Amino acid sequence: MQDPSIPLFKVFMADAVKDAVTRILYSGYVGEGEEVKAFERDFAARIGVPHALAVNSGTSALHLACHVSIDGAAGAEIISTPMTCMATNTSVVRNGAKIVWADVDPLTGNIDPDTVEPLITDKTRAIMMVHWGGNPCDIDRICAIARARGVAVIEDAAHALGATYRGQCIGQHADFVAFSFQAIKQVTSVDGGCLVCRRAEDDARCRLLRWYGIDRNAGGSIDVRDASDVAEAGYKFHMNNVTAAIGRENLKYLDWIVQRHRDNAQFYDAAFRNTNNVMAAPENPDGTSSCWLYTIHAENRDELMQKLREHGIEASKVHTRNDTNSAFAPFKRPLPNCDKFDRTHLCIPVGWWLSKSQRERVAETVIKFASGPPPGSAEAVADVNETLRHG
Repeated sequence: MQDPSIPLFKVFMADAVKDAVTRILYSGYVGEGEEVKAFERDFAARIGVPHALAVNSGTSALHLACHVSIDGAAGAEIISTPMTCMATNTSVVRNGAKIVWADVDPLTGNIDPDTVEPLITDKTRAIMMVHWGGNPCDIDRICAIARARGVAVIEDAAHALGATYRGQCIGQHADFVAFSFQAIKQVTSVDGGCLVCRRAEDDARCRLLRWYGIDRNAGGSIDVRDASDVAEAGYKFHMNNVTAAIGRENLKYLDWIVQRHRDNAQFYDAAFRNTNNVMAAPENPDGTSSCWLYTIHAENRDELMQKLREHGIEASKVHTRNDTNSAFAPFKRPLPNCDKFDRTHLCIPVGWWLSKSQRERVAETVIKFASGPPPGSAEAVADVNETLRHG
């Protein structure tokens, strides 16, 4: 087996990052300061929200959202999805809450609103949705269900920076929206995250919690640590000026990055449209995906993944279902559609780095080796080549 020559992920780093980081490194102030505030302003303006809270990881953003939603309630429950990164659901249990698993759509992997409403009890404090691969969930339905019962909505938007729902950027809809700037995300700050709170009072509370509970803007003292009482013990979750500088420069390229991903996804849509052996996960008709991942379904998923790797193409499930992990054993329940999704789903390269010839090679190889009628015949490959040339 050769090492993949077409990677599934690749770090994007703007050339201007070098000068920006050098400026901060020798400025004498590398912790949380004006550069972080500037990044927060840039990010909030880009997604159209009044405020954004920069933190050191997407996981920290999720942890704060769960912390505020639960608000110390004994026996709290959060309805969540198993198809996600472990960060989503470790944030629930580390805040002392019980996970109640909702099922997912068997093609998109997104949480199914029809399975959410029956799970709500008087202990439910939030519903957690994840936009798998950047493809928006049915946000309006989930928010309507939550608000009718007085519970919070948390969006894990780690995959979804640059996506939209009903013409609005992801980040404008729920009570809490968590973004990630981890190394391979659309925009990276090497590591980092951001929490968008719908209510100004939640934003203010989380600003305190991200730095031990200390109000860094309190006046009346020459020493900020003595300036105000700490009413609620917090965390060390703040972003620093170095990562903020990296994030600011890379954020300038978000539209270009997302458009490249979407162009490649649309190419695959056309290539797979007339094949019976590959099913592409459909995009939400009420939104536009950021296409951080491109998910297909194939009956011989594991064999196909192996064949792609043998042909120098990296492919992966990316995330495995969380509910089968021992850490979440107390919450296990039947999830038949998650079973279906997890059995056949596979993510193939879709990123900004792909050349036209590379995406053609990916599509041809997928169709050649995916099982089902027609079974990767010479005629099938000829058909896709014709689609690739004219589609």
